[in-house]
Amino acid sequence: MRVENCFFCGRPAWPSKGITFMRNDGKSFRFCRSKCHKNFKMKRNPRKLKWTKAYRKKAGKEMVVDSTLQFAARRNVPVRYDRELWQKTLKAMERISEIRARRERAFYKKRMAGKRAREVAAARKLVAENEHLLPRLRGSEKRRLAELAAERGLDVEELEREELAAKRAKKTGKAFGGEVRRLRVRADGGIEEVSEAVGGHMHEDVDEDDDDEDDNDDDEMDTD
Repeated sequence: MRVENCFFCGRPAWPSKGITFMRNDGKSFRFCRSKCHKNFKMKRNPRKLKWTKAYRKKAGKEMVVDSTLQFAARRNVPVRYDRELWQKTLKAMERISEIRARRERAFYKKRMAGKRAREVAAARKLVAENEHLLPRLRGSEKRRLAELAAERGLDVEELEREELAAKRAKKTGKAFGGEVRRLRVRADGGIEEVSEAVGGHMHEDVDEDDDDEDDNDDDEMDTD
């Protein structure tokens, strides 16, 4: 069973799947899906479309020169059937797949090295260019941060980031307000603390006097 590659995007086109286009001169083109077939008929260049392997190879996103890629070359050489050769071929295919996967991971790590530093540099450049849009601190707040940084031996910017992270951690993250704690009287006469979420107009306050009146009414009913 031969698994051919798509003529347009380079993905594997499995037997009985995809589309085969036969030109008048006898040349056949195999496509993995109708998307590739339509783009081929529209005469689009695969090297200019980001979802094709040709573009990824041109942009340096995939390995191009590697010894493991030579095993995928088509070899139309008839060989007499041999059981031992067949078993060795299967083992070699598994081993080659492992080696290729390991080399692809190493290639990816090498290609992505320094990406975080580049992103941080771009972010700092953006902040430096649009510094006038950032919120300004009051003079008293700046003096307080400077004194606190001098005591701790830290930089003022690091201290500002720490305080900002602390403020974000304090937020409850709920859509409707925060949380209210109430004291509730149990049936056995004990008192327990209950936390309830406050949701704007959905929250209804209950007076303690009403609770006391209800408790007195219950006591009167019990005495009767």
